[in-house]
Amino acid sequence: MKTTTTETSIPEEKTTSARIQAYSKSQLAALYLPHIQPASARRTLRSWISKNTELQAALARSGYTGKAILLTPAQVGLFFRFLGEP
Repeated sequence: MKTTTTETSIPEEKTTSARIQAYSKSQLAALYLPHIQPASARRTLRSWISKNTELQAALARSGYTGKAILLTPAQVGLFFRFLGEP
């Protein structure tokens, strides 16, 4: 006896939320500001950091320095917490 099964396809919901993982500052800036030039996005991200003293303090506790190129997942999580997810 042959049985047939039918699969019900459920459309997958497209998620735009970024994963918490290591990103370069350029990559993270591009997630937040995808429609502007990379250098401008980095400058804007730096500006947001300088204006958010709580974020600055949390990043400093995590070992972040302004010269850092690569952000750890913990640091990216701080950006998501203080700035919201991109």
